[in-house]
Amino acid sequence: MASDAAQKTILKLILSLPSPVLRALSGGGVVYRGGRTLDPRFQFFAHAAKKMPPMSSVSPAEAVAGSAKGLAAVQGPLEPGVRTESLSIEGPNGPVPCRAYRPESQDSDAPLIVYAHMGGGVIGDLETCHAFCSILARIARTAVISVDYRLAPDHKFPAGLEDVLAAYRWARDNTGRFGAAAAPPAIGGDSMGGNFAAIIAQEMQRTGEPQPALQLLIYPAVDVASETPSMTTYADAYPLTKATMDWFMGHYMGADANPADPRLSPDKTESLASLAPAVVATAGFDPLVDQGQAYAQRLQAAGVPVAYRCYDSLAHGFTAFTGAIPAADGACREIAGLVREMFDKRAA
Repeated sequence: MASDAAQKTILKLILSLPSPVLRALSGGGVVYRGGRTLDPRFQFFAHAAKKMPPMSSVSPAEAVAGSAKGLAAVQGPLEPGVRTESLSIEGPNGPVPCRAYRPESQDSDAPLIVYAHMGGGVIGDLETCHAFCSILARIARTAVISVDYRLAPDHKFPAGLEDVLAAYRWARDNTGRFGAAAAPPAIGGDSMGGNFAAIIAQEMQRTGEPQPALQLLIYPAVDVASETPSMTTYADAYPLTKATMDWFMGHYMGADANPADPRLSPDKTESLASLAPAVVATAGFDPLVDQGQAYAQRLQAAGVPVAYRCYDSLAHGFTAFTGAIPAADGACREIAGLVREMFDKRAA
Protein backbone atom coordinates (compact mmCIF):
# COMPACT_ATOMS: atom_id res chain seq x y z
CA MET A 1 0.00 0.00 0.00
CA ALA A 2 1.29 3.46 -0.89
CA SER A 3 2.45 5.68 1.95
CA ASP A 4 0.46 8.76 2.96
CA ALA A 5 3.08 10.96 1.27
CA ALA A 6 2.88 8.92 -1.94
CA GLN A 7 -0.92 9.02 -1.90
CA LYS A 8 -0.81 12.78 -1.46
CA THR A 9 1.58 13.10 -4.41
CA ILE A 10 -0.64 10.95 -6.62
CA LEU A 11 -3.70 12.98 -5.61
CA LYS A 12 -1.89 16.24 -6.42
CA LEU A 13 -1.01 14.92 -9.89
CA ILE A 14 -4.61 13.91 -10.57
CA LEU A 15 -5.94 17.25 -9.40
CA SER A 16 -3.52 19.07 -11.71
CA LEU A 17 -5.23 17.55 -14.76
CA PRO A 18 -7.28 19.90 -16.99
CA SER A 19 -10.84 20.53 -15.86
CA PRO A 20 -12.47 18.54 -18.72
CA VAL A 21 -10.35 15.51 -17.82
CA LEU A 22 -11.21 15.84 -14.14
CA ARG A 23 -14.90 16.05 -14.99
CA ALA A 24 -14.60 12.96 -17.18
CA LEU A 25 -12.98 11.10 -14.26
CA SER A 26 -15.84 12.30 -12.07
CA GLY A 27 -18.73 10.85 -14.04
CA GLY A 28 -18.59 13.33 -16.90
CA GLY A 29 -20.39 16.61 -17.43
CA VAL A 30 -20.63 19.81 -15.47
CA VAL A 31 -22.37 19.82 -12.07
CA TYR A 32 -24.75 22.78 -12.25
CA ARG A 33 -27.30 23.33 -9.52
CA GLY A 34 -29.15 26.30 -8.10
CA GLY A 35 -27.54 28.61 -10.66
CA ARG A 36 -24.03 27.53 -9.63
CA THR A 37 -21.31 25.38 -11.24
CA LEU A 38 -19.24 23.15 -8.96
CA ASP A 39 -15.46 23.41 -9.06
CA PRO A 40 -14.15 20.35 -11.01
CA ARG A 41 -11.83 19.38 -8.16
CA PHE A 42 -14.66 19.37 -5.65
CA GLN A 43 -16.60 17.38 -8.23
CA PHE A 44 -13.78 14.82 -8.29
CA PHE A 45 -13.89 14.45 -4.50
CA ALA A 46 -17.68 14.23 -4.50
CA HIS A 47 -17.58 11.44 -7.09
CA ALA A 48 -14.95 9.52 -5.11
CA ALA A 49 -16.96 9.92 -1.91
CA LYS A 50 -19.88 8.02 -3.45
CA LYS A 51 -17.82 4.84 -3.10
CA MET A 52 -17.47 5.35 0.65
CA PRO A 53 -20.09 4.82 3.40
CA PRO A 54 -21.75 8.14 4.28
CA MET A 55 -20.73 9.72 7.57
CA SER A 56 -24.31 9.39 8.79
CA SER A 57 -23.90 5.59 8.67
CA VAL A 58 -20.81 5.28 10.88
CA SER A 59 -20.04 5.83 14.56
CA PRO A 60 -18.69 9.18 15.81
CA ALA A 61 -15.33 7.53 16.55
CA GLU A 62 -15.12 6.21 12.99
CA ALA A 63 -16.12 9.61 11.63
CA VAL A 64 -13.41 11.35 13.67
CA ALA A 65 -10.71 8.99 12.40
CA GLY A 66 -11.93 8.96 8.80
CA SER A 67 -12.28 12.72 8.50
CA ALA A 68 -8.87 13.33 10.05
CA LYS A 69 -7.21 11.04 7.51
CA GLY A 70 -9.14 12.51 4.60
CA LEU A 71 -8.44 16.12 5.50
CA ALA A 72 -4.74 15.45 6.04
CA ALA A 73 -4.51 14.55 2.34
CA VAL A 74 -6.01 17.84 1.11
CA GLN A 75 -4.81 20.46 3.57
CA GLY A 76 -2.06 22.87 2.60
CA PRO A 77 1.22 23.42 4.48
CA LEU A 78 1.84 25.87 7.28
CA GLU A 79 2.39 29.35 5.86
CA PRO A 80 6.02 30.50 5.68
CA GLY A 81 7.04 32.82 8.49
CA VAL A 82 4.34 31.62 10.88
CA ARG A 83 5.40 29.89 14.08
CA THR A 84 3.14 27.88 16.37
CA GLU A 85 2.92 27.28 20.11
CA SER A 86 0.92 24.64 21.99
CA LEU A 87 -1.18 25.99 24.85
CA SER A 88 -3.49 24.69 27.55
CA ILE A 89 -6.03 26.96 29.17
CA GLU A 90 -8.35 26.22 32.05
CA GLY A 91 -11.86 25.57 30.80
CA PRO A 92 -15.14 24.94 32.61
CA ASN A 93 -14.40 21.22 32.82
CA GLY A 94 -10.62 21.02 32.87
CA PRO A 95 -7.79 21.99 30.50
CA VAL A 96 -8.63 22.99 26.91
CA PRO A 97 -5.81 22.42 24.39
CA CYS A 98 -5.14 25.35 22.06
CA ARG A 99 -2.57 26.34 19.46
CA ALA A 100 -1.24 29.85 18.87
CA TYR A 101 -0.04 31.12 15.47
CA ARG A 102 2.34 34.10 15.29
CA PRO A 103 3.45 35.64 11.96
CA GLU A 104 6.85 37.26 11.45
CA SER A 105 5.12 40.40 10.19
CA GLN A 106 2.73 40.72 13.14
CA ASP A 107 1.10 44.10 13.66
CA SER A 108 1.11 44.85 17.40
CA ASP A 109 -1.90 47.14 16.93
CA ALA A 110 -4.06 44.34 15.45
CA PRO A 111 -6.46 42.39 17.67
CA LEU A 112 -5.86 38.77 18.53
CA ILE A 113 -8.15 36.24 16.80
CA VAL A 114 -9.70 33.26 18.62
CA TYR A 115 -10.77 30.55 16.16
CA ALA A 116 -13.00 27.45 16.39
CA HIS A 117 -12.79 24.65 13.81
CA MET A 118 -15.62 23.04 11.85
CA GLY A 119 -17.05 19.56 12.46
CA GLY A 120 -20.67 19.75 13.52
CA GLY A 121 -19.62 19.67 17.17
CA VAL A 122 -18.74 15.97 16.68
CA ILE A 123 -15.51 15.79 14.62
CA GLY A 124 -12.45 17.94 14.05
CA ASP A 125 -9.43 19.08 16.04
CA LEU A 126 -6.55 21.54 15.85
CA GLU A 127 -5.32 19.95 12.61
CA THR A 128 -8.66 20.58 10.86
CA CYS A 129 -7.98 24.31 10.52
CA HIS A 130 -4.18 24.26 10.83
CA ALA A 131 -3.36 25.60 7.36
CA PHE A 132 -6.16 28.16 7.38
CA CYS A 133 -5.19 29.55 10.79
CA SER A 134 -1.68 30.11 9.48
CA ILE A 135 -3.07 31.89 6.40
CA LEU A 136 -5.24 34.03 8.67
CA ALA A 137 -2.28 34.88 10.91
CA ARG A 138 0.05 35.82 8.05
CA ILE A 139 -2.37 37.85 5.93
CA ALA A 140 -4.25 39.54 8.81
CA ARG A 141 -0.82 40.07 10.44
CA THR A 142 -1.91 39.05 13.88
CA ALA A 143 -1.83 36.19 16.35
CA VAL A 144 -4.47 33.47 16.09
CA ILE A 145 -5.46 31.05 18.85
CA SER A 146 -7.16 27.86 17.67
CA VAL A 147 -9.31 26.01 20.23
CA ASP A 148 -9.58 22.22 20.55
CA TYR A 149 -12.98 22.21 22.25
CA ARG A 150 -14.80 19.16 23.63
CA LEU A 151 -16.84 17.10 21.15
CA ALA A 152 -20.16 15.29 21.21
CA PRO A 153 -21.54 12.75 21.82
CA ASP A 154 -19.31 12.43 24.89
CA HIS A 155 -19.73 16.14 25.54
CA LYS A 156 -23.02 17.45 24.23
CA PHE A 157 -24.24 21.04 23.91
CA PRO A 158 -23.17 23.40 25.41
CA ALA A 159 -19.79 21.82 26.30
CA GLY A 160 -17.92 22.80 23.12
CA LEU A 161 -19.40 26.30 23.14
CA GLU A 162 -18.41 26.79 26.76
CA ASP A 163 -14.81 25.76 25.99
CA VAL A 164 -14.53 28.31 23.18
CA LEU A 165 -16.14 30.97 25.35
CA ALA A 166 -13.62 30.25 28.12
CA ALA A 167 -10.77 30.41 25.60
CA TYR A 168 -12.07 33.73 24.28
CA ARG A 169 -12.20 35.27 27.77
CA TRP A 170 -8.75 33.91 28.60
CA ALA A 171 -7.35 35.31 25.36
CA ARG A 172 -8.95 38.68 26.12
CA ASP A 173 -7.02 38.76 29.40
CA ASN A 174 -3.73 37.65 27.83
CA THR A 175 -3.40 39.59 24.59
CA GLY A 176 0.00 40.99 25.58
CA ARG A 177 1.45 37.50 25.82
CA PHE A 178 0.91 37.15 22.07
CA GLY A 179 2.03 40.61 21.01
CA ALA A 180 -1.51 41.69 20.10
CA ALA A 181 -3.42 44.88 20.79
CA ALA A 182 -4.67 45.40 24.34
CA ALA A 183 -8.26 45.17 23.18
CA PRO A 184 -10.99 42.53 22.88
CA PRO A 185 -9.98 39.81 20.42
CA ALA A 186 -11.85 38.89 17.28
CA ILE A 187 -13.85 35.66 17.38
CA GLY A 188 -14.09 33.38 14.37
CA GLY A 189 -14.84 29.92 13.09
CA ASP A 190 -16.18 27.84 10.25
CA SER A 191 -19.39 25.77 10.23
CA MET A 192 -19.99 24.81 13.88
CA GLY A 193 -17.09 27.07 14.76
CA GLY A 194 -18.97 29.87 13.00
CA ASN A 195 -22.02 28.96 15.10
CA PHE A 196 -19.90 29.39 18.24
CA ALA A 197 -18.43 32.68 17.01
CA ALA A 198 -21.85 34.20 16.30
CA ILE A 199 -23.16 33.04 19.68
CA ILE A 200 -20.15 34.40 21.57
CA ALA A 201 -20.62 37.86 20.04
CA GLN A 202 -24.23 37.72 21.22
CA GLU A 203 -23.20 36.35 24.62
CA MET A 204 -20.88 39.32 25.16
CA GLN A 205 -23.87 41.58 24.57
CA ARG A 206 -26.10 39.57 26.93
CA THR A 207 -23.53 39.73 29.74
CA GLY A 208 -22.55 43.36 29.21
CA GLU A 209 -18.97 42.50 28.21
CA PRO A 210 -17.15 44.34 25.40
CA GLN A 211 -17.92 43.19 21.88
CA PRO A 212 -15.23 41.28 19.99
CA ALA A 213 -13.14 43.31 17.57
CA LEU A 214 -14.72 41.30 14.74
CA GLN A 215 -16.80 38.18 14.14
CA LEU A 216 -15.50 35.94 11.34
CA LEU A 217 -18.26 33.56 10.24
CA ILE A 218 -17.34 31.07 7.50
CA TYR A 219 -20.26 28.98 6.17
CA PRO A 220 -21.76 29.27 9.65
CA ALA A 221 -24.55 27.11 11.03
CA VAL A 222 -26.75 29.83 12.52
CA ASP A 223 -30.18 28.16 12.48
CA VAL A 224 -30.53 24.48 13.35
CA ALA A 225 -34.28 24.86 13.85
CA SER A 226 -35.44 25.85 10.36
CA GLU A 227 -35.41 24.62 6.77
CA THR A 228 -34.30 26.83 3.88
CA PRO A 229 -34.42 26.17 0.10
CA SER A 230 -30.67 25.40 0.00
CA MET A 231 -31.28 22.52 2.41
CA THR A 232 -33.16 20.87 -0.45
CA THR A 233 -31.15 22.16 -3.42
CA TYR A 234 -27.87 20.95 -1.92
CA ALA A 235 -29.24 18.15 0.26
CA ASP A 236 -26.80 15.64 -1.25
CA ALA A 237 -23.82 17.99 -1.66
CA TYR A 238 -20.28 16.93 -0.79
CA PRO A 239 -18.96 16.92 1.91
CA LEU A 240 -21.94 18.20 3.92
CA THR A 241 -25.28 16.58 3.16
CA LYS A 242 -28.55 17.18 4.94
CA ALA A 243 -28.34 13.65 6.33
CA THR A 244 -24.91 14.43 7.76
CA MET A 245 -26.21 17.65 9.29
CA ASP A 246 -29.02 15.73 10.97
CA TRP A 247 -26.48 13.17 12.18
CA PHE A 248 -24.30 15.93 13.66
CA MET A 249 -27.20 17.58 15.46
CA GLY A 250 -28.51 14.25 16.70
CA HIS A 251 -25.21 13.72 18.50
CA TYR A 252 -24.59 17.35 19.48
CA MET A 253 -27.92 18.29 21.02
CA GLY A 254 -29.15 16.59 24.15
CA ALA A 255 -32.67 15.23 24.40
CA ASP A 256 -33.86 18.35 26.24
CA ALA A 257 -32.18 20.89 23.92
CA ASN A 258 -34.42 23.36 22.08
CA PRO A 259 -33.13 23.91 18.51
CA ALA A 260 -34.60 27.44 18.58
CA ASP A 261 -32.49 28.39 21.63
CA PRO A 262 -30.28 31.33 20.49
CA ARG A 263 -27.31 29.48 22.01
CA LEU A 264 -27.93 26.80 19.39
CA SER A 265 -29.44 28.95 16.62
CA PRO A 266 -28.03 32.49 16.90
CA ASP A 267 -30.25 33.63 14.02
CA LYS A 268 -33.20 33.23 16.42
CA THR A 269 -31.98 36.18 18.50
CA GLU A 270 -34.54 38.96 18.16
CA SER A 271 -32.13 41.84 17.55
CA LEU A 272 -28.61 41.83 16.09
CA ALA A 273 -28.06 45.55 16.63
CA SER A 274 -24.74 46.73 18.09
CA LEU A 275 -22.92 43.46 17.51
CA ALA A 276 -19.31 43.38 16.33
CA PRO A 277 -18.46 44.03 12.66
CA ALA A 278 -18.54 40.83 10.66
CA VAL A 279 -16.84 39.05 7.80
CA VAL A 280 -19.28 36.40 6.55
CA ALA A 281 -18.30 33.88 3.87
CA THR A 282 -20.45 31.11 2.40
CA ALA A 283 -19.93 28.27 -0.06
CA GLY A 284 -22.27 27.88 -3.01
CA PHE A 285 -22.66 24.08 -2.87
CA ASP A 286 -23.71 23.94 0.75
CA PRO A 287 -27.04 23.25 2.52
CA LEU A 288 -26.09 26.17 4.83
CA VAL A 289 -25.59 28.81 2.13
CA ASP A 290 -29.01 30.41 2.57
CA GLN A 291 -28.77 30.81 6.31
CA GLY A 292 -25.27 32.28 6.16
CA GLN A 293 -26.39 34.84 3.61
CA ALA A 294 -29.57 35.63 5.55
CA TYR A 295 -27.59 36.20 8.75
CA ALA A 296 -25.24 38.58 6.94
CA GLN A 297 -28.26 40.48 5.62
CA ARG A 298 -29.81 40.65 9.09
CA LEU A 299 -26.57 42.03 10.52
CA GLN A 300 -26.41 44.67 7.78
CA ALA A 301 -30.06 45.61 8.34
CA ALA A 302 -29.28 46.05 12.04
CA GLY A 303 -26.52 48.53 11.20
CA VAL A 304 -23.58 46.18 11.70
CA PRO A 305 -20.69 46.65 9.22
CA VAL A 306 -20.48 43.45 7.15
CA ALA A 307 -18.20 42.16 4.39
CA TYR A 308 -20.01 39.25 2.71
CA ARG A 309 -18.72 36.86 0.07
CA CYS A 310 -20.27 33.74 -1.45
CA TYR A 311 -17.81 31.42 -3.19
CA ASP A 312 -20.29 29.95 -5.65
CA SER A 313 -18.14 27.15 -7.09
CA LEU A 314 -16.92 25.86 -3.72
CA ALA A 315 -18.46 23.50 -1.19
CA HIS A 316 -18.79 23.42 2.57
CA GLY A 317 -15.49 22.84 4.35
CA PHE A 318 -13.31 24.57 1.75
CA THR A 319 -10.97 26.04 4.40
CA ALA A 320 -9.56 22.50 4.85
CA PHE A 321 -8.86 22.00 1.11
CA THR A 322 -6.16 24.64 0.60
CA GLY A 323 -3.60 22.06 -0.52
CA ALA A 324 -5.83 20.43 -3.12
CA ILE A 325 -8.17 23.04 -4.61
CA PRO A 326 -6.63 26.32 -5.83
CA ALA A 327 -9.98 28.13 -5.68
CA ALA A 328 -10.33 27.14 -2.02
CA ASP A 329 -6.84 28.43 -1.26
CA GLY A 330 -7.67 31.68 -3.04
CA ALA A 331 -10.92 32.07 -1.12
CA CYS A 332 -9.14 31.55 2.20
CA ARG A 333 -6.60 34.22 1.32
CA GLU A 334 -9.33 36.65 0.30
CA ILE A 335 -11.19 36.03 3.56
CA ALA A 336 -8.02 36.70 5.55
CA GLY A 337 -7.56 39.88 3.52
CA LEU A 338 -11.09 40.99 4.37
CA VAL A 339 -10.30 40.49 8.05
CA ARG A 340 -7.22 42.66 7.66
CA GLU A 341 -9.27 45.34 5.89
CA MET A 342 -11.76 45.33 8.75
CA PHE A 343 -8.92 45.74 11.25
CA ASP A 344 -7.55 48.67 9.26
CA LYS A 345 -10.97 50.36 9.19
CA ARG A 346 -11.26 49.85 12.94
CA ALA A 347 -7.90 51.55 13.48
CA ALA A 348 -8.61 54.48 11.12
